[in-house]
Amino acid sequence: MTKDKMESTGQYDGEKPSQTQRKWLSRGLKQAGGKLPLFDEFGQQVNPQTVKSCIRNGWAEPWFTNPLKPDWLVCKLTDLGRKILEA
Repeated sequence: MTKDKMESTGQYDGEKPSQTQRKWLSRGLKQAGGKLPLFDEFGQQVNPQTVKSCIRNGWAEPWFTNPLKPDWLVCKLTDLGRKILEA
């Protein structure tokens, strides 16, 4: 089953985010539109591997391209990402 299908039907294959992924994703719950931060609470850039793995799992999705820093992935939380955090 595809991630789109899982997201639209509310079904999920059981993959769970790591503690680091969950921490990053949860920060989107309080932001307008579910925007996920580029930097952690200490001002360090969020590890790109964390961002990419969350996108691959369907928990986050790219939102827009930053014209000043095109290598930065500006992302937002998906509906599936919200469901995972509620579990």
